[in-house]
Amino acid sequence: MDFDTVADELYGGDLAEFVSARNAAAKAAKAGGDTELAARIRDLRKPTTAAAIVNRLAREDATQLRELAELGEELRDAHARLAGDELRALTRRRGELVRQIVHGLPSMSDPVSREVEATLEAVAADPATAALAVAGRLTSVAHQDTDQWFTLAASVPPATGKRPQKLVDKAEPAKPKRDHRREEQERARARAERERLRKEAAERAKDRAVAERDLVRTERAAEQANARVEDLRARLAEAEERAERATAEFEKAKENYEQADAIANEAQKAADAAR
Repeated sequence: MDFDTVADELYGGDLAEFVSARNAAAKAAKAGGDTELAARIRDLRKPTTAAAIVNRLAREDATQLRELAELGEELRDAHARLAGDELRALTRRRGELVRQIVHGLPSMSDPVSREVEATLEAVAADPATAALAVAGRLTSVAHQDTDQWFTLAASVPPATGKRPQKLVDKAEPAKPKRDHRREEQERARARAERERLRKEAAERAKDRAVAERDLVRTERAAEQANARVEDLRARLAEAEERAERATAEFEKAKENYEQADAIANEAQKAADAAR
């Protein structure tokens, strides 16, 4: 038994059986004398429903997840170079790919669908999350601050479903005449929109953090309750075994008593007859 094999089996297995399978694996490792491995296995967190869906996708075909992770790298590079046109095109492509992936998944409820979409956005935003997703070991939605290149999507026209044309690094030359007043108004509107989106994202992040804390708390409570149930079942099985042994011993003692009683009665009758 090794950690990677156990982790792959757990995150590739049935979500409903994750806790019991993890506890059984940790118990087996401990029984085998590897307490360190047992502790590592016990620390593995049960994935959320959305994370489990992404993990399953990674195990079936991780091509789209890898493409999403690569788009994230390109987005970060374009952001570092302040390549606005390229950044907007990549943001549009990211949205198209996320929608394409979600559309190809089995039917699910709206809350789960939104969480899956948020998870996929996190794959593009964070290399560590992307690595876990591609490996099929994601546990929950990664909480990311609203990056600047995310807010640019608000000003991008609706996606057409077509891949963007080849991008260039250099911006087009400025036109001879420019309406500076109008440009300033547009920038002011863009700043206001970015601020609104940041505030909205912050509120949603707070709500998500509260929900995840509740999820972790209830998960641990359920795990403790399951462990208690397993302990009680083990004690019950042991008590039933002791009861069976006691019943067998009683039956044997009863049989011995009846035999001794019969012999004693026969002896008494013989003694009475000899008088």
